[in-house]
Amino acid sequence: MSDTSNIPKHIAIIMDGNGRWAKERSLPRSAGHRAGMDRVKEIIKAAAESNVSVLTLFAFSAENWKRSKGEVSMLMRSFSLLLGREINELHKNNVRFLVIGRDDPLPKYVRNKIRQAEEKTRDNTGMVLVIALNYGSRQEIIDAAKKFADSVVKGKAKLADLDSPDSFSRYLYTAGLPDPDLLIRTSGEMRISNFLLWQISYAELYFTDKFWPDFGADDLRQAIEEYKGRQRRFGGADVY
Repeated sequence: MSDTSNIPKHIAIIMDGNGRWAKERSLPRSAGHRAGMDRVKEIIKAAAESNVSVLTLFAFSAENWKRSKGEVSMLMRSFSLLLGREINELHKNNVRFLVIGRDDPLPKYVRNKIRQAEEKTRDNTGMVLVIALNYGSRQEIIDAAKKFADSVVKGKAKLADLDSPDSFSRYLYTAGLPDPDLLIRTSGEMRISNFLLWQISYAELYFTDKFWPDFGADDLRQAIEEYKGRQRRFGGADVY
């Protein structure tokens, strides 16, 4: 890229379109998911090279359990295998790995792999890679409210402490991370799908018709270039 200023510090991506990508090629849905997972590594590398501080990928929603047992099982196994293959490379490149979402009902072997990966990379100081797994934003907000209420009941907080958005953000799954500057969704769908609803209040949105398995490093750089040309006002007036 010609200019390294105004890079989004946090990019969040809804990786959509694996199934339709496979259907267009008369392939099973599993082939689309495998192609999508192969694409993840390229995007992580491109984000790090673009000086992005945090990359959040929406991998599996709380609603995705409604899919067939076979597809869900395949996705869980594939995620576990991918994490096992790539965690050493992420660690070598100083990437910190985090997962947001509820543990239950993730399979125990997946939870164990996540804990091992988070522990291995916890002290890394490079880009933070966040995987949203069994994640739903409305549930996250409910969990945050319950966590704050529990703190009040136990005398660790007071109702008066909840006096700003930042004070509530400390109870979200993403506590300690900056809000996304740029949200990307692939596959031509133009909706948020219960993803980071609190955190993307002022994010720039970028939609592309490309299915996730076709979204490469050049596409990410193009999204960043468009972001750099936008004026973010955060509710303020235009600047002339």
